[in-house]
Amino acid sequence: MQAISVQQPWAFVIARGGKTVSNQGLPTAYRGPLLIHASMRVDLKACDSPLIQAAGWDPRDPLATIGAVIAVGELDHVCSATVGGGSCECGPWSEPGMHHWRLSDVRALPRPRVALGRPGLWEPKPTLIQEITAMITATAALNHTS
Repeated sequence: MQAISVQQPWAFVIARGGKTVSNQGLPTAYRGPLLIHASMRVDLKACDSPLIQAAGWDPRDPLATIGAVIAVGELDHVCSATVGGGSCECGPWSEPGMHHWRLSDVRALPRPRVALGRPGLWEPKPTLIQEITAMITATAALNHTS
């Protein structure tokens, strides 16, 4: 399992399932489970964006926290078409000239888990992965019995 640190409010919108693309400066060969970490930086200009507001941005929501893992999903595909000046169909969240990391099956964690992030793709400590896995398993068990 790998992780990526994303600035707020972008991490929030990914965690809430509205944003299925993470715009990155570099591609990656990695595919598989991905922790979404809300970095310690906030893109203040983006907070007032109509796209972010339409996605339900709420700074009081626990998923709006910074410095914590807030969701888990799957990194399925990386589209690099626009890097060379081409076009793609990656949707309204994709930025021209960037690599579009396509995310699926994103699930918000029931509570943020404080963790130190890093730029780019990074490997979480095994204890962090164990805690997140246990949290997801417990939540799934609760939802299954309800």
